Amino acid sequence: MSEPGKDNNNQHQYQHHPDQPQPSPAPPHQYGTFQPVIGFPQPVPPPGAHGGPSVDPYVHGYQAVAGYAVAEGRPVREPRLPCCGIGIGWFLFILGFLVAAIPWYLGAFILLFAQYDNREKPGYVACLIAAIIGTIAVIFGVTS
Repeated sequence: MSEPGKDNNNQHQYQHHPDQPQPSPAPPHQYGTFQPVIGFPQPVPPPGAHGGPSVDPYVHGYQAVAGYAVAEGRPVREPRLPCCGIGIGWFLFILGFLVAAIPWYLGAFILLFAQYDNREKPGYVACLIAAIIGTIAVIFGVTS
């Protein structure tokens, strides 16, 4: 089916004369920042390191960081926060802009004297800061 002397792929192999040197292979193409920069020190492996990096980083199994406990088992589900999931603290903070800062004082009171969920603490702290700033503004007559 094919004619003798012709390739099926239409590729020709060029023969070099024995007196001509063989061409050197082209260096692999490098992109962008992967090219070495002359004048900057190149990284070297740490002392005592043998061979290259492992192909599989988990070849030695899971290794936890020393000093930290690894929680095993089923994750604990926290109940959802009230007021559409934002918590009472943030709800009082937002409401304080609408109702003359009274909810800020209520949030500050809850922060200082009541038990609360720790996830709501940032909202109560915001109420406390807003109550303090509001009190200072009233004392110095910033509001008229």
